[in-house]
Amino acid sequence: MIETVAEIASTNSALLARLGEGGALVEGDWLVADRQVAGRGRAGRAWSDGAGNFMGSTVAHLVPGDPPAPTLSLVAGVALHRTLSALRSWPDMWLKWPNDVLVAGAKLAGILLERQGDAVVVGIGVNLASAPALPDRPTIALADLGYTIARDTFAQALADEWRTVLTLWHAQGWAALREDWLARAHPRGTLLSVHDRQAGLIMGGFAGLEPDGTALLRLADGAVHAIHAGDINLVRD
Repeated sequence: MIETVAEIASTNSALLARLGEGGALVEGDWLVADRQVAGRGRAGRAWSDGAGNFMGSTVAHLVPGDPPAPTLSLVAGVALHRTLSALRSWPDMWLKWPNDVLVAGAKLAGILLERQGDAVVVGIGVNLASAPALPDRPTIALADLGYTIARDTFAQALADEWRTVLTLWHAQGWAALREDWLARAHPRGTLLSVHDRQAGLIMGGFAGLEPDGTALLRLADGAVHAIHAGDINLVRD
């Protein structure tokens, strides 16, 4: 089921509140907003509420034997990339660890995971009709690429793909999904930078993923550094 609302502070916050109140949220159901007045992305960034864009959240319930919960961000990325790829072939469309979709280096979509107990709320925002102007990175919308799709049509396609990948994830299919993510991600060797909490600014070439979804960077001296958390950016000329 896809529930739509005209205006809401944040779809993620609304689902977290329902969980906190003991509400029964069903995997595969979505809350989608026409307008989000307090949407947010990673690191507390505001998320545009542009009319015609997709802004929605769903939930995954963790059970014993599931892969590590943070891998759900990558799984959501696979579902999102598959959905977009089914619309048309997009040159230079990549997944960026751990939660963005880029087209020619510009941000098209983002993912935000927030956990409460054994539930993980997965929020996704996609620039279908318009892209916000961000101070620290270029952005793009499908409309900028000459493609128009109704929000509700996109929402149903994404919900169907999410259901498929989440079922596989629960069924110990993370290894296959990890390979799918790598096939859709920025190529190995892509120069990335990250502000590591302990080591400060680190720069290196993308060197793949650990089995638990941790990103690997190959540094200039050949050492491989594991990135467990942080804001990774493409290094531009």
